Amino acid sequence: VAQVALLRTFGKSKLVGFSCTLTRQICLNSRVDHRIMSSNLELVSSARCFRSSVNIYAHNSDELQCKMKFAVILPDQAKESKLPVLYWLSGLTCTEQNFITKAGAQRAACEHGIIIVCPDTSPRGCNIEGDDDHWDFGTGAGFYVDATEEKWEKHYRMYSYVVKELRNAVAANLPIIPEKQSIFGHSMGGHGALTIALKNPGMFKSMSAFAPISNPINCPWGKKAFTNYLGTNQDSWKNYDATELVKNYDGPEIEILVDQGLSDNFLAQELLLPNFCSACKDNKKVKLIYREHEGFDHGFYFISTFVEDHIKHHARYLK
Repeated sequence: VAQVALLRTFGKSKLVGFSCTLTRQICLNSRVDHRIMSSNLELVSSARCFRSSVNIYAHNSDELQCKMKFAVILPDQAKESKLPVLYWLSGLTCTEQNFITKAGAQRAACEHGIIIVCPDTSPRGCNIEGDDDHWDFGTGAGFYVDATEEKWEKHYRMYSYVVKELRNAVAANLPIIPEKQSIFGHSMGGHGALTIALKNPGMFKSMSAFAPISNPINCPWGKKAFTNYLGTNQDSWKNYDATELVKNYDGPEIEILVDQGLSDNFLAQELLLPNFCSACKDNKKVKLIYREHEGFDHGFYFISTFVEDHIKHHARYLK
C-alpha cells in the first residue's frame, strides 16, 4: 500500500530510492536492543507510536508463580540516556493492554521523556477454583494486595509483584533512573497506586489517580476482595486502604492529584472519595489536588481527556 501511494505521488523513477530510505527508517525505528534484556524477560511485541516504541514483555514471576506480561511505552530519548519511570496500575478486568491502547499517553510520554510501565492486574492461568467466576474478583481483579488466605496466597501477591519484582525487572532491563520513579492508576489501580505509595514513603516521587477506590474497607468491591484474599480480620484490611493509610502517613510531604468524573456510576457506592478527601485534609503532610469533572464517567474517555495533565504532574517531580 505504501509503495502504491509513493508510485502515484513520485512516479516510478523516484520510487526505488525513496522506498529504500523509508524501509531503512522503519527498521531503525523498530530496532530493539536485546542485549539489555535478561534471560527471563521475553519481548513479545513492539510497535511504533509517535517517538516511542510500545513494547510488551513476558516473564516468569517468582512472586505470582505464573507467567506475566507488562507493557512499556519507551520514548526514543532512552536510546541516548536513562529516563524517569512512571508506573500505571489498571482497574478491574484490565490487562497490560488497556492503558497503552486506550489512554493516548504516548505523545505526552515522548514530550516529557518518561518511560511508562503498565503491568497486568492479576496472575493468569493459575487454575484456582473460582478465580474466573466473577468480573470483580480473581482474574483481572488482584486488588494489589498480598493474599493471606490459603486458597489465594500462593499466586495473588500483586502488591509484592509491583513493589519488588516488577520494579526490579524494570531496573535490570530498561534504561531507567532508579531514584526517579512515580506511580498512578485508575479505579482499582488508583487504589493500588495510592496504597503502594503511601505504604512506601519516599519510594515514589509523586502519585496520582483517576477515580480511585479510595476506601475499600467500606465498599462492596473492597469487602468482597478483602474477605476472600485477606480473611475476616478487618483490622488487616486497613493496610490496603488509602483512606486509612493517609490518616497515619508520616513520610515526606506529598502532593496527590485525583481526578473524578461526576457522571461516574461507581462514585457514591464504590469509590467513597469524600472519605479520602476528609482524611487528607486532616494530615498536614498531604496536599490533595482533587478535581471534579461534569459529564465524565468511569471509563477511558475520561482518562484520555486528562492523562496529559497527570503526566505533566509527575514530570514536575521526575525532572
